[in-house]
Amino acid sequence: QVQLVESGGGLVQAGGSLKLSCTASGRTFSSYPMGWFRQAPGKERQFVAAINWSGGSTYYADSVKGRFTISRDNAKNTVYLQMNSLKPEDTAVYYCAADRQFPLRTGPDYWGQGTQVTVSS
Repeated sequence: QVQLVESGGGLVQAGGSLKLSCTASGRTFSSYPMGWFRQAPGKERQFVAAINWSGGSTYYADSVKGRFTISRDNAKNTVYLQMNSLKPEDTAVYYCAADRQFPLRTGPDYWGQGTQVTVSS
């Protein structure tokens, strides 16, 4: 069992930056590919970024390529999402996820509770 807790969301102006963190419980964190999804009001949850177990391979949605960076620190059981050049359309609840597969499935094994990111214009 893996429990995921996100932090770092908030309100930021367009063009600004935020860094999300997701800390996992359990000693098997380093064996799981990890990722981030987001869900805007009235829309379906969508994939944002994923990272394999070692951190050596990453995968991004086209909408965030070049602006967002996913990373992980297995010693701290934590995965990060650095978000730069934020746009109002990035406003959403961001969810951390852990899955047995890489890239992550749309229905990964574990979800966090989500953290709100709001980008004002």
